[in-house]
Amino acid sequence: MNKILIVDDEEIIRQTFHEILSKNNYLPLVSSNGIDAMEIFKRDRPGAVLLDLVMPKMNGMEVMKELKKIDPDIPVIIITALGDISTAVEAIKLGAYDFIVKPADFHRLVITLKRAIEEMELKKRVNTLNTALEISLEWMLGKSDAIREVIDKIHLVASNDLSVVIQGETGAGKSLIARTIHNLSRRSNGPFIAIDIGAIPETLVESELFGYEKGAFTGAERKKKGLFEVAHRGTILIDELQNMSSYVQTKLLTVVDEKRVNPLGSTSPLEIDVRIISTTNRDIRLTVKENRFREDLFFRLGEFIITLPPLRDRVDDILLLAQRFLAEASRDLNKHVSRISDDAADRLRDYHWPGNVRELKNVIRKAVLISNDSVIKAWDMDFLTGDFGPLVCAEPSTITIKDAEKIAIKKALDLSRGNKTKAASILQIDYKTLLTKIKQYGIIP
Repeated sequence: MNKILIVDDEEIIRQTFHEILSKNNYLPLVSSNGIDAMEIFKRDRPGAVLLDLVMPKMNGMEVMKELKKIDPDIPVIIITALGDISTAVEAIKLGAYDFIVKPADFHRLVITLKRAIEEMELKKRVNTLNTALEISLEWMLGKSDAIREVIDKIHLVASNDLSVVIQGETGAGKSLIARTIHNLSRRSNGPFIAIDIGAIPETLVESELFGYEKGAFTGAERKKKGLFEVAHRGTILIDELQNMSSYVQTKLLTVVDEKRVNPLGSTSPLEIDVRIISTTNRDIRLTVKENRFREDLFFRLGEFIITLPPLRDRVDDILLLAQRFLAEASRDLNKHVSRISDDAADRLRDYHWPGNVRELKNVIRKAVLISNDSVIKAWDMDFLTGDFGPLVCAEPSTITIKDAEKIAIKKALDLSRGNKTKAASILQIDYKTLLTKIKQYGIIP
């Protein structure tokens, strides 16, 4: 039951409002002056306030200002005489929700109260969701100043349909940013289709992207939907834009301009409603300047550009991301590793991370697999080589990269009970590579 605070120096008004609100399933709280009202408000935290403007000791405007200091979102409905309407309007400019003229229209009062409380509760739910979202984005991406700018841009662009280019080094997390934008957009219930066009042979580009009808060419035994049609009312991610050939660029430009595709063998074009997000590991503007990418297509695909900084430029994010990957790896590998030691943390911070976030994830995953403790130590990452600063380990280790690989493979095979397919999945390598390593190191599953 919602509490409503009634503040009025006239007893008959307080009694009347008390009776009306009680009949409409509200819990009335009453006060005859502003000073007492403040105490009641602090103690009982009502869902709304009915506030008279003209009162002794403390007038309504003063009371409202103090209430808003305590709770800026509290709906305050001004109770005013006919001659004080101009003051009531001024109160609304200062934050009051609405005003009711004496003698009150009780039906309107109840409707106004209901609407005010619903709007306040909705606002609080939205604020709660926004807070949860911010925490979630920080957990996924980091919270350094550099990544904070990226998160702000995600919020800015997610709510509209602008095409987006996300540029950054390989492994920096561009695809994660793209999916996050899709998940926060109005298209979140639609499909999210990712494709590296540069990896598709030019002879197959049209059929893969735009589809074909049965009998369109030799071997077309059935109708096939193209990826743009599959992504209708959703988002399509063109991964590694810099790999796109000039032929594909020309084809794509037509689709973007006309917002429709022509399946091979069809005489009827299909209207498409697709948002395009692209990623590239090069500065797309430089690619345009070098005449390797069409300027007119760039203008259409790059309506909004997000540059994702490399991990080495946001050291403050390393341990936060490492902790997330630690939790994920511990769960996936059924290990009870919950912490990263100080010496291991120093090693992570000092490393150059040429493979960016993707490399960090793999390093933590392998360290969890190798670790015989609940804490990752620096020597659990001796397989990691590269650009380190000063490194002092708590205990010496002579383990080689080959030794570390052998240990990791044996542990993966133990965890998977000899199932090489599962072991390859745990190690995040392909099956053929695992077989080669098993043979190379003479490991007996």
